This record gives sequence, structure tokens and C-alpha cells, in this order.
Amino acid sequence: MSACDGTFRQGLAALLVAGVLAVAGPAAWAGRSCEPQKPAVRSLESGLAMAAKTLQALQASGERVVILARSGQDLRKYGLRYSHFGLAYQQPDGQGGTVWRVVHKLNTCGTATSDIYRQGLGEFFLDDPWRYEAAWVALTPALQERLLPLLLDDAWVLRMHQRAYSMVSYPWSTRFQQSNQWVIETLSMAAEPGVATREAAQAWLRFKGYEPTALKLGAFERLGARITAANISFDDHPNEKRFADRIETVTVDSAFDWLQRAGLGQRPVEIQLQASGR
Repeated sequence: MSACDGTFRQGLAALLVAGVLAVAGPAAWAGRSCEPQKPAVRSLESGLAMAAKTLQALQASGERVVILARSGQDLRKYGLRYSHFGLAYQQPDGQGGTVWRVVHKLNTCGTATSDIYRQGLGEFFLDDPWRYEAAWVALTPALQERLLPLLLDDAWVLRMHQRAYSMVSYPWSTRFQQSNQWVIETLSMAAEPGVATREAAQAWLRFKGYEPTALKLGAFERLGARITAANISFDDHPNEKRFADRIETVTVDSAFDWLQRAGLGQRPVEIQLQASGR
């Protein structure tokens, strides 16, 4: 960050000061525990620089609502690039300009519960990501127009939320809900006015051709995960799939593919922070 001028530094600081406004609940992470630790200076600089680069791209795009993803965890063993996404939207900053916010679902410190949060881009990228990489998908103009006022309504963004959390929740069950699942179920509510429940959202997603990612997880791997992590459960998966080591769940990569196939979004725009050290 030493190459930044004073104006750029102030911009980065504003991204962080915007902070986190929890719609409900305490501090949280995307599917990970919350051990107290002082953030490294380099992580802070990289997170803020990533936020600034993303902001510049979004401001230049002319879009107002996008699906924004980050590479929070290393999922290469499953053939996945991104781990978490949320609904990012532009709104007036009250001073004649605009600011971008992200509404997304976070697991509460490795527990079996979750909450919905509003964050600035700075907070969104300060979650100690595996890589400082992001991608966003611009939704269709009609869908952006419907979503923008709805995303400002706390009651609306909570309508599809299920606090019971599992990192590998089954896409066609309402027993648990993981972060990416909340995004596409909430998106369905805006895309189809008749959708008012999670069951209806999942029926609409099936109708529109959404296909979850199938993870290959053996019995010992499932058992170890279930015993050691409160935020992982396989109880909502059908026995015939679970015992065949086929665990289906919502992933960023599968959702990005689906948005294009369904004609709801464009191709992902990728953003990378060079010399991130990862």
C-alpha cells in the first residue's frame, strides 16, 4: 500500500470504516471458527486493496446489483475456485456519490447457526481469504431493477433465511441452509413474485434448471467432519446419495454456471490482486 497516494488511502479507509451492520447476530465467519487473533498488517492492506480494486471495477461497470464472490477457502481438491458469495448493490452515500454494500449469510463462528449481514466491501474482503481473488456476475437489467429496492429492506432479505446451518446443506431440503444456498433462494424470490417460501424457491430453482455440485466424500471423511465440526451435517441428504458418497450442495461455481444457462446473468468478471502472497 506504500504506492497509494493520500486520496487512495482515504478511499481504502472508508471501505473499512463502512463496517459490518448485522441484520441479526454477533460477529461471524464464512463457515469457519472465530479464534481471537490480531490481523496481520499485510492482510489488512491486501484486503483493503482488493476491496478498492473491486469497487473501481463495479463503479466502472454501470451495474447496480451483482452477485459477488470471493476465494475464501481452498477448494481446489473439489475442482472449485470460489467458496462464498453474496448480493452486492449500489446505493447513494448521502453526499452526492454512491457506495457498494454486500448482503450475505455468515456462519456464526463454527457453530450450527448463521445470520444475515450487511457489509462494506472492505469488511467483505477482510475474512483472511485463501486467495485475493474475486468474481462478479451482473444480473439482467430487469432483475437488478427488481432487486435493488428489495435489498434495502431488512425484513425482505430475512424472508428466506434459515438459522440452522450446515456447510454442505442439501439444496432440496429446508432443514439446514448454507450461505450460497441463501443467495440463490433469495434471488428466486425477486425473479419470481409467486415465490414466498423456501419450498417454493427450491421448486423454482429446479424448474429453472439449477444443478448443484456433487462432492465425492467417503464415509470416513463424512464421519470425521460430522464429529469435529458443529457446522457440518449430512442428515438432510438422501440416504441413497449419502451412502453412495455423493454429497450435493450449492457452490459459487455451480451457481455462476446456472445464472448464464438460465439467462439471469452474464459471464463472471474476474478480479485478482497481484502479489497477494498466496
